[in-house]
Amino acid sequence: MEMGRIMGLDIGDRTIGVAVSDLLGITAQGVQTIKRRNFQWDLQQLEKVIKKHGVGKIIVGLPKNMNGTIGAQGEKVLAFAEKLEKTTGIPVEAWDERLTSVSAEKFLLEGDMSRKKRKEVIDKIAAVIILQNYLDYKELKGGRVKDV
Repeated sequence: MEMGRIMGLDIGDRTIGVAVSDLLGITAQGVQTIKRRNFQWDLQQLEKVIKKHGVGKIIVGLPKNMNGTIGAQGEKVLAFAEKLEKTTGIPVEAWDERLTSVSAEKFLLEGDMSRKKRKEVIDKIAAVIILQNYLDYKELKGGRVKDV
């Protein structure tokens, strides 16, 4: 059964990085960084992406402490994810995002990007890393994501 593309989110207090998978669920592409205002605004922006790309599942990066526990930021993300799933009717799954922002920063530094430009795209790159890690894991588990 085809479920559509998968959207990956890196949810912060000020921004939401957004990535979307290709139709086969193999690669993740950065879409945008949303400047957050309130849940209704955030939802409207996300719904535009959902509609444009035919999203059938959402993966949210879950920030965990290095010991695996969920801290205050993780609780905020889980609350947002639950609200997002109830509002859109699209399944939302939390995915361990430990060190993705560090990976994104390193990636952008290696690309010799200016500090200002890095700040503008880091959340989108983090969303790509979160989603790509999820897609790679699902492929290793024995099937494309559409089969999950």
